[in-house]
Amino acid sequence: MYQEAVSEGGLAVVTGAASGVGLVAARRFAEKGLGVILADLPGERLDAATEEIRTVAAAGATVLAVPTDVADMAQVQSLADTAFDAGPVAVLMNNAGIGLSSKCWDHFDAWTRMMDINFFGILRGVQAFTPRMIEAGRPAVIINTGSKQGITTPPGNPGYNATKAAVKVLSEQLAHELREEGAPISVHLFVPGFTYTGMISSWLPEKPAAAWTSEQTVDYFIERMAEGDFYVLCPDNDVDSTRDNRRAAWSVGDIIENRPALSRWHPDYKDAFSEFETTGKV
Repeated sequence: MYQEAVSEGGLAVVTGAASGVGLVAARRFAEKGLGVILADLPGERLDAATEEIRTVAAAGATVLAVPTDVADMAQVQSLADTAFDAGPVAVLMNNAGIGLSSKCWDHFDAWTRMMDINFFGILRGVQAFTPRMIEAGRPAVIINTGSKQGITTPPGNPGYNATKAAVKVLSEQLAHELREEGAPISVHLFVPGFTYTGMISSWLPEKPAAAWTSEQTVDYFIERMAEGDFYVLCPDNDVDSTRDNRRAAWSVGDIIENRPALSRWHPDYKDAFSEFETTGKV
């Protein structure tokens, strides 16, 4: 559906567009000839990102900065109003997100803040835009940014994992409902691998060898989205797609085999997981 949406033209709306994969995605959509609406918190980063996109956008294409806090439904609704007033929406990329430290029995405020942005921010985007995208009756795509931490849910930050697991469920349900509705709108779950973004550079001044650039990650995602993939787990320089698939299969195996929760990190299953990750055999 992505190719059809691009060929008909219109706008790409990207939240979290001031930096990282959001900014690169906005650039790629502009290079395809779409107008772009960049949504992020107000400030110099958003202004600079908008000027950057204007340098690559087609002559006469709409490029707008719309300061938006996705934790505020009124602001997300206003973003949708601005977008549909400017033209048909071909791409909606719900990408804004944050990461805060959390623990199951502590950091309640971090849990609620991440849920409000990482999950409810995406749900707000879906609810503000989807009805009008359906009404338009034209090819379009909705992209929700998830995380591998919402699929294999590794220990270390349960609050973040929970928000991204919720994004996965929402995206799956949205794809099904739109299919049942007969709407010409495809949904795609964008799952970056280890990607060197501005957020990471604040504590890692140099790009680690294992990380992909935002450009590599976005280009891989767009290629797979153009092929119609719903789940797009992006590899990096350390974890290829085979390893990603085996890690996901092991996680599902915890349920099927009734192993201990998160058995991949359980000392009694360390060797078995290592063998499975390496060879695909238990």
